[in-house]
Amino acid sequence: MTTGSARVFGERTDEELLRLHVDGDDQAFSELFRRHRHRLWAVALRTLRDPEDAADALQEAMISAFRRAGSFRGQSAVTTWLHRIVVNASLDRIRRNQVRRTDALPEDLDRDLGLASDEDLDEIVAHAELRVDVAEALGRINPDQRAALVLVDMEGYSVEEAAHMLGCAEGTIKSRCSRGRSKLAQLLAHTRVP
Repeated sequence: MTTGSARVFGERTDEELLRLHVDGDDQAFSELFRRHRHRLWAVALRTLRDPEDAADALQEAMISAFRRAGSFRGQSAVTTWLHRIVVNASLDRIRRNQVRRTDALPEDLDRDLGLASDEDLDEIVAHAELRVDVAEALGRINPDQRAALVLVDMEGYSVEEAAHMLGCAEGTIKSRCSRGRSKLAQLLAHTRVP
């Protein structure tokens, strides 16, 4: 894409880009994905908890969105539609992957441990252990509850937005979040400091 077309695309709404894609513009969908890739990736990664699975689910979701763009009816924002496709692809992957795999340590522990004091090191280790405990607990709850919690509690979407993305009623999202939080509280009870 040239700098000129990037400037033109930058002025377009998501809905216009999707329409251009449907009408045959071979760069419009790429621009749409570029705009939203970080949040879409975050949703897939937090739902699946495995970078390889998340990458596969995101790729499957974007292929699906690319092919089904003509079916977008405009009843929600394009970003909501894209998130819903990513969540559904992630949930499908969870259902297909019945075999548990070992979890990698979180990648965001990028502090320079060589310069940390013993006290700082203890805090870093405790934080890492807590993140691993939370990730494992998330993996043990119902995938539908996990998806609702990821969208509402981790990604900051409203209950209404999450309901649109997951294709269910707001009350269902509230119920899934409530049940998921209760289950997480039980699974993480051992992490509480007396």
